[in-house]
Parts: sequence; structure tokens; C-alpha cells
Amino acid sequence: MIAMASEVKIEDISSVQRKLSFEVLWDDVKKELDSIYKTVGRSAKIRGFRPGKAPRNMLELHYKERVEEEAVSNLVTKHFSDAVEKNNIDVVAQPVIDQQGITKGENFLFTATVDIQPLLDPTDYAGLALEKESLSVTKADVDDRLTQICQMYATLEDVADDRGLADGDFALIDFSGTIGGEARKELASKDHTLQIGSQSFVPGFEEQLLGMKKGESRDITVTFPETYGAKDIAGKEVLFSVTLNNIRVKILPELNEEFVKNFEKYESLEDLKDDVKKSLEEEGESRIKAELRDKIIDKLLEKNEFEVPPSWVERQTYAMMLDARQRMVQNGMPEDKAAEISYNMHDRFTDQATRLVKTSFILGKIAEKESIDVSAEEVEEKLKDVAQKYGQDYESVKKFYEGDGMKERLKDQLLETKIIDFIQEKADITVVKKGKKTKKGEK
Repeated sequence: MIAMASEVKIEDISSVQRKLSFEVLWDDVKKELDSIYKTVGRSAKIRGFRPGKAPRNMLELHYKERVEEEAVSNLVTKHFSDAVEKNNIDVVAQPVIDQQGITKGENFLFTATVDIQPLLDPTDYAGLALEKESLSVTKADVDDRLTQICQMYATLEDVADDRGLADGDFALIDFSGTIGGEARKELASKDHTLQIGSQSFVPGFEEQLLGMKKGESRDITVTFPETYGAKDIAGKEVLFSVTLNNIRVKILPELNEEFVKNFEKYESLEDLKDDVKKSLEEEGESRIKAELRDKIIDKLLEKNEFEVPPSWVERQTYAMMLDARQRMVQNGMPEDKAAEISYNMHDRFTDQATRLVKTSFILGKIAEKESIDVSAEEVEEKLKDVAQKYGQDYESVKKFYEGDGMKERLKDQLLETKIIDFIQEKADITVVKKGKKTKKGEK
């Protein structure tokens, strides 16, 4: 049994971190060591001694490291737990322990750095002054989307006349590159298709091909960016020899009743246009809703400044890195390469992770303050909506969501929606067109 004859000093590192410094008296350390040696001695097998009969000095010779590790673990756990309870410290993550081990005859010193629950009483979330864009889908918007659809059915055709390569053309080229007179295999290709103006090659490459005619060869020089992925090429000047084999242009199908036959769901061109407009309206509503949510979050964080525990941010950052890695693997990238790239994204994700953690925390606090919750019935209704939307069996959808914590995440999403709706209902919203205010007070 560990006595509590120890001292603890508590320091504020930040509003969400504490450092606890402990000094455990040698008498207490000795009692813990004695207790563990006694337990170990009962079953210790040491040549020349019957079980339970080996003297202490022989036990120390064979088991000292193991016993001291266990003693340190017991002492740290006991004294830390007691200090947290006694001082009402709301710990939210495992402590970071710093200790130098046990020295015979000396007090045992260790520190524990812990993240604690932020203290926040959210204010100024009612009556937020916000701007919300009005939904507007114009004929030009519909025409642009129809053009995009036609692009999906476009064909590439050879240019018949003897003209030079122009912006927007698709060039079929052979090229090879040299650095300082040395040919580089990775800078060469045959029958490569390149759309001029796509900026898919090194800056300056495509522009220097303009005006070339079929069968023509041309030497061009480009300097690779300092940020280029291959370090032995980054920042280097490369001489390319390029031969233009062919010029092709993209031909769009005519938008007429014949084109509509590509789609089983439409009986006429007007049906297609109506559906495109409906889709654009749904996309616009989703975008406006997301933008308003972001504005609400911006205002909440602006009016309620607070820190969040570093461990929470790190956990969110890691989740984002893992998600990025999984998406790269799903897109065909090798596992080891995806892991390397996602690891290097850590610092890039930190600010976004901090915002996500702060958002989750402040919305949760508002929910507590306003007694906003999501019932089991509301979750079930959402699952039924999901089943109906995707034409699936309800029981199958329910079983799917009950695995891997998905049902709890769904509940969190529904709760966030209710909180945002609550804040929006109490906000002072000005509806605006792009660049122009229209009216005030519409919710």
C-alpha cells in the first residue's frame, strides 16, 4: 500500500494544460519496492535456492530492473490519480510523464503534463448579423452545365488543313529532354497527347509549341520550378526536342433532340434542361447552406476566444492524415507512398484540425446550454430517409450504421444541424445577391 506522504506542485502551462510536479518520499518508495520484491520472491526461480527462499540481494541481482519499472508505474499511477482527484483536475487525455527512475535513498521525482477540459460559457450566439446569398440559377448557368455535359460526349478529330498549333488544340507529340547535354529517360515520351493551354506541363512548355505544324520539330528550353517533385530536376534548365506528329480538335455534339437519346431518363431536350436547372438549384442551396454555416462558425469563434487541448488537435490531425492516405490508396497509389505523403501533411492539417475541434466543442457547449439534443427516434427517422433516398432496405441500412460507431457519428451530425438551425433562426440575416443587398431580416 502506497502512503500519500508526498508533495505535488501544480503549474498552469496554458488555459488547457497543467504540469504536476511530484516528490515521493524515499520511505514510500522503499515500501513499494519491498512489497514488489516480496511478491516476486514467492515465485522467483534462482539456481541454488528453493522458490520463495532467495535472499533480497539475489532478487535484486536478477530482478532489479523489472521491480523498479513496476514500482515507478505504481507510484506514478497512484500519486497522479490521487492528485487529480484531490485537486478536481478535469483531465481529457493520458498524461505525459517525465521521470529519471529510482535512486536508492533518494526521494522519487516525476512530472505529469496533462491536457484539461477547456472552460467555456458560450456567449453572443443569438442575434448574429449574417449575410446569406440568394439562390439564383440563370439561363447562362444552365447553358454552361449543358456544355459541360456535351464535353463528356465530345470526340477528337484530326485537323485537315495545314495550320499551326493553336490554343485549345490537342497535340500528339514526341519529346525528349536533356540537362547539361545529358539525356534523361524520365523527360522523354512518344505519341504523348497534350492539350495546349491546359497548363499540365512545366510552365513555358506549351506556349513555345504554338504555331508548330504537323511534322515540324522544335527545340525549346524551360526551367523547372524549385518546388518540382524530383529534386535532381527542380530548378534546372531543360532543353526539349519536340516533334509534332498530329493536331486534333475537340468536336462537341450538337445539343438537340438526337443528343437527348444518350439518356434513358429524358424524353425531350426540355426534360434535360429542366433536370439540369433542378440540379443546379439543389447544388446552389447546398453551397449557400454550407457558406452560411461557415459564417456562423466564424462569428462564434470570433466572439468566443478559447484554447483547446493539444491532444484533441493532434487526434483530429491524425484522423485527417489517415483519411488522406486512404483516399490516395483508393485512387491507386501504393500504400507506402500514400503513407509518406500523408505523414508530410501533418503541419498543413494543423490549422484546419484546430478549427474543427474548436467548432465541435463550442457547438457542444451551446447544445448543453440550450438543452438541444437528438432523440433515438430522430436517428431512426434519418436512417429511414437514407434507406428511401438510396432505394435500400431499412434493416440493412440500420445494420450498416450500427457498425464501427457510424450511428453515433450520424447522431453528432444531426445534433450539429439542430444547433446551426437554432442559431440561424435567432440570427439577423441579410439576403444578398452577388455584390448587392436585397432585403434584411429573412431567416
